[in-house]
Amino acid sequence: MTELMTDVAIKFAVAFVMFFGVMNLAGLHTWIERKQSAIIQDRIGANRASIYGFTLMGLLHPLADAVKMFTKEDIIPAGADKVLHTLAPAFSVFFAMVAFAAIPFGDRLVIGDRIIELQAAKIDIGLLFIFAMLSLGVYGVILAGFASKNNYALLGGLRASAQMISYEIALGIAIIGLVMVYGTLDLQDMVRGQGTYLLGGWIPRWGIVVQPIAFFVFTTAALAETKRIPFDLPEGESEIIGYFVEYSGMKFGMFFLTDFLETILVACLATTLFFGGWQIPYLLRDGFHFPWGGMIAVSQWTYVLLGIGSFSIKVLLFCFLFMQIRWTLPRFRYDQLMDLGWLGLFPISVANMLVTAVVLWLVGRT
Repeated sequence: MTELMTDVAIKFAVAFVMFFGVMNLAGLHTWIERKQSAIIQDRIGANRASIYGFTLMGLLHPLADAVKMFTKEDIIPAGADKVLHTLAPAFSVFFAMVAFAAIPFGDRLVIGDRIIELQAAKIDIGLLFIFAMLSLGVYGVILAGFASKNNYALLGGLRASAQMISYEIALGIAIIGLVMVYGTLDLQDMVRGQGTYLLGGWIPRWGIVVQPIAFFVFTTAALAETKRIPFDLPEGESEIIGYFVEYSGMKFGMFFLTDFLETILVACLATTLFFGGWQIPYLLRDGFHFPWGGMIAVSQWTYVLLGIGSFSIKVLLFCFLFMQIRWTLPRFRYDQLMDLGWLGLFPISVANMLVTAVVLWLVGRT
């Protein structure tokens, strides 16, 4: 019984660390995006919120936003379905948060005879689990548009559903090539599979090396999944069309939070699938082993902490890249959005899958 309680406590601790880090990064994301857009547009950016005159470079703005959202009046339109109107933002946030459970943010930690996986939930089909959560998350958007009894909100919800269908197919097929190469749907095993090397031990066998076309398709389709510029047709604020036009207060804040959570989730997935996850080139559990023969020993705790740091830095770099795209590219027209998904990414992902299968078959025969 004591052993079981200890295992449960460890799992809760790992999950708390993961979700605490994600929620704080989502809050910080709003400040980083404001400052980054200000730099691009030659502005100062967020600098008004202060405590006793201390602005802290605008870092208090995420806190001010949270207070504002919690204290604003929650307005439900007279003809709206009150139950669905309330459940829609909760659905979006819930599925976005649960998807992080399958993301491994470090290698296993061994303490005595106990092995601790740095992953909130060890799921053998973790990749499918995350895709399922992303697919279910769009129901919150569709329900928001339907429950508001507003034609503009409904149009935004319909755009979101069409966009999801168009890009999730290409997204899923692009990942099949990686699954064939590494032979698993478990994300932790996939990261460990990227710990091997090519060309005599010089080049890490990361996903970006063995599946560069899949990375291009995945990044484009995953950005469309986040519904952010240049794929923000479901929101379309300049057209006064958006699934959350009838939302205010914390319900609107939950949709706002979901956008940032999905961006971080896509960054975590890109890091895990294509850039080695927590892997660092030439670093094994006992230290760095360089291809020219040198070796630097490290302790187990140093090894694990370096892995967590590596994963965090890669995720932050992807978040920066996505924000750069968001503030530099114009929005697609709706027909361009559909054409890119069905006539561009879909055939490319299918061709990549077929070529990968043929190459693996030929390699297997030799």
